[in-house]
Amino acid sequence: MTVTWATLRLSGRPPVPTDAPVVLELQRDPRAVAHNPGDHLADLSAAQVLVERWVRHWHEHGIGYSVLSWQGDDAVLGVCGVKLMTLHDRPVLNLLYRLHPAVRGRGVATGAATAVVARACRHHLALPVVARVRPLNQASARVAMAAGLGRAPERDTQGEDGLEDLYTINPV
Repeated sequence: MTVTWATLRLSGRPPVPTDAPVVLELQRDPRAVAHNPGDHLADLSAAQVLVERWVRHWHEHGIGYSVLSWQGDDAVLGVCGVKLMTLHDRPVLNLLYRLHPAVRGRGVATGAATAVVARACRHHLALPVVARVRPLNQASARVAMAAGLGRAPERDTQGEDGLEDLYTINPV
């Protein structure tokens, strides 16, 4: 598989259709989607549709959500990456990090998000990177800040699952 970014401990690669079962496992775990219940997946067909959308995004834009693993290991730890979207009538790169609960607390999200943000800033300089974080999700807020994003309360927005605090590395 093609690695698109790596740290000393982690690597990320574009998703492939055969990732649907592991994406389903991740996104149907209530602990993994606790702050974003709208992202819950119930069955394999929903996961296949989601992964195909991610694959298409990579093909169309050359960037997207990556499947995350330990360096040198194919076991999937979660997903981390950016996707192109519109926020406040402007194109942005939305940062996502979602991990299997078993690997939380080991610096995985921070390491992956930092690598993804650095890559996005190098290759897509004109687009701001944003993280939309639920107000009660302090762990996610800490990851966003550790990855170099700053709080932009004037840009908070209403998302699918409720109010979203906005963090950004460039003005939106």
